[in-house]
Amino acid sequence: MTSSWQPFLDSQTHQPYYKDLHAFLDKRKRQGAVVYPPQEEIFNAFELTPLDEIKVVILGQDPYHGEGQAHGLCFSVSDGHRIPPSLRNIFKELHADIGIAIPQYGELTQWAQNGVFLLNTILTVEQKSPAAHSGKGWENFTDEAIRYISEEKDKTVFILWGAYAQKKRPLIDESKHLVLAAPHPAAEVYAGGKAGFFGSKPFSKTNAFLDEKVDWEL
Repeated sequence: MTSSWQPFLDSQTHQPYYKDLHAFLDKRKRQGAVVYPPQEEIFNAFELTPLDEIKVVILGQDPYHGEGQAHGLCFSVSDGHRIPPSLRNIFKELHADIGIAIPQYGELTQWAQNGVFLLNTILTVEQKSPAAHSGKGWENFTDEAIRYISEEKDKTVFILWGAYAQKKRPLIDESKHLVLAAPHPAAEVYAGGKAGFFGSKPFSKTNAFLDEKVDWEL
């Protein structure tokens, strides 16, 4: 991680839950489980977006579980892979909201480098087994990360799509931050475009709140 995250990391790595989490991951790998993303990319969100550069936090649940898709940023898929339905809908709303052309690829590294902290609340998964690492300790780690950002930062936007992400709302100090809650973009796949994600305008609302706007172009 970048040095700006070191105090947070130091506060967590000696916690019992963190040691148990790593013991679990080591055991699953010894048992032959295929874990995504690759080990060197698990903390990509922290490495690409230093704490002092965060403008926006977008929360996801856990990584994509197909081969080569996940690379440590929520909703993002490694270059060369098909854009997943949720991200496709995010791009549609991006275009409708602020007029940016719909990207032809799904890697969001540039957003991360522009101050958008793309955090899954569970940082690893197993091949073809969604939520396989739920309840193993990652939620403790990422809850503390959300709380840490809320405490250390001022005037940050937290984008919470779907009921799962919205459960994290109590971790955020809304007296100084903006929370934008809306249905999950995947809901539009099953609701014929009428779930409420479309038209929620998260990108323009974010930039209206921030002093230094986010460049959402990819």
